[in-house]
Amino acid sequence: MMTVENLLFFAKQHIHSDHAKILVAELLGCNPLELFNHLEDEIPEEKVELLKKEIKALEQNKPLQYVLGHINFYGNDFLIDERVLIPRFETEELVEHTIEYIKKFFTEPVDIIDLGCGSGVIGISLEKKISPNSVDLVDISEEALQVTHKNCEKLNSKANIIHSDMFSNIEKKYDIIISNPPYIKTEEKIEDIVKNNEPHIALYAGQDGLDCYRKILENIKPHMKEKCLIAFEIGMTQAEDIKKLVDQYLPNTEVELKQDLSGKDRMFFIFSGIEKNE
Repeated sequence: MMTVENLLFFAKQHIHSDHAKILVAELLGCNPLELFNHLEDEIPEEKVELLKKEIKALEQNKPLQYVLGHINFYGNDFLIDERVLIPRFETEELVEHTIEYIKKFFTEPVDIIDLGCGSGVIGISLEKKISPNSVDLVDISEEALQVTHKNCEKLNSKANIIHSDMFSNIEKKYDIIISNPPYIKTEEKIEDIVKNNEPHIALYAGQDGLDCYRKILENIKPHMKEKCLIAFEIGMTQAEDIKKLVDQYLPNTEVELKQDLSGKDRMFFIFSGIEKNE
């Protein structure tokens, strides 16, 4: 029977040392920093075989997050797999800024819709942090919504799950409309590990990468309360084009562009009926 030390040595021969530690720690149900307290522990054969399968998946360029099957997002552990996009750190920043604006500009509990929700990380995180009236999680992909449903059950979320192409099956009005939609151009070059593993329906958005923003903004007015915050994650070169769409569909609103921690344009906020200096 192999020990933890043997297993780590074996794993490091095949994959990055950090990934080896993460996978072995996951098998043991401990933090990677605690592994050195368990070097002499023996590992059952079935767990050794599972690790070998996970190593093979990583060697075949499968993302670590899919191999693990879960990810921490804004303090909660979400289930993910190939049916949904892997949540990025930048999206946590979108959630953080949105919470700040909700606390600043809204006093009553709010109604929230998360358009293109994927695994549900945005809407469920907002629900956990601000105790809204309601959260609607919307996606065009029934497969993605199966993952959303699992996360709602896992995290005791009361969010409503709705199968809809953006607003097509939606009748309500909302205080907060938030989306991290697909925004990659059809012909845009992206990393192979992303292109070959993550769902294309969650990545690509037409020749200019703006199809989803266009679809949201041209149909948004009937779903906005008098006072409404719209929050988008965007591609780092898209701010100017999205501002033009806002001018076309939502004139007389204020906008704010925010950068991510890498200094790239990443979050676009639209304020309707909100005095930003209040």
